[in-house]
Amino acid sequence: MGNPLWRHYGKGDLHFITFSCYRRRPLLGSRRARDRFLKILDEVRLRHDFRLVGYVVMPEHVHLLMSEPAKSDPSKALQVLKQKTSRALRGGRRKNLTGQLSLRFGTAETDARAFWQRRFYDFNVWSEEKLKEKLEYMHANPVKRELVAHPKEWPWSSWSFYTKGEEGLIGIDPVGGGERNAKQRGKSQNPHP
Repeated sequence: MGNPLWRHYGKGDLHFITFSCYRRRPLLGSRRARDRFLKILDEVRLRHDFRLVGYVVMPEHVHLLMSEPAKSDPSKALQVLKQKTSRALRGGRRKNLTGQLSLRFGTAETDARAFWQRRFYDFNVWSEEKLKEKLEYMHANPVKRELVAHPKEWPWSSWSFYTKGEEGLIGIDPVGGGERNAKQRGKSQNPHP
């Protein structure tokens, strides 16, 4: 059977991307984990040179609305993002004590170390209508999941940028006017003063 997830790159479209924690576990369930994820996202964005148009970080999954990276493709940028996040939040691989034999039984060992599902969903956003639809969907996600009563109460999304013009926890590069935020990308931000 062939690969049912076709990726359409090179057309200059924005990409609405969804990826999940392993077995939908809430590995991004803490404030610290979500803040760390955003810090790594900003580093990867700079390294791969893509525009971040919108996002929401949920306890067990992430939605991104991004351009195609100048230095790679979305698949490669996401691979780097997922690897860096996994290492930062799960720690490095455990080292065996000297002389201790390492045995693996079943999949429990693998399950304990996995952070992300292997695949991701990618939808090409080609119109203003689809752009608005995807942003609204992302920003409503914490409310639909009953994590908060209103999107303004969930700082791990781009809602405050689009609704109030505030920077939020990470700079946003809106379509057709992200110049002011491009300057802010590299500066260190303290998400919770």
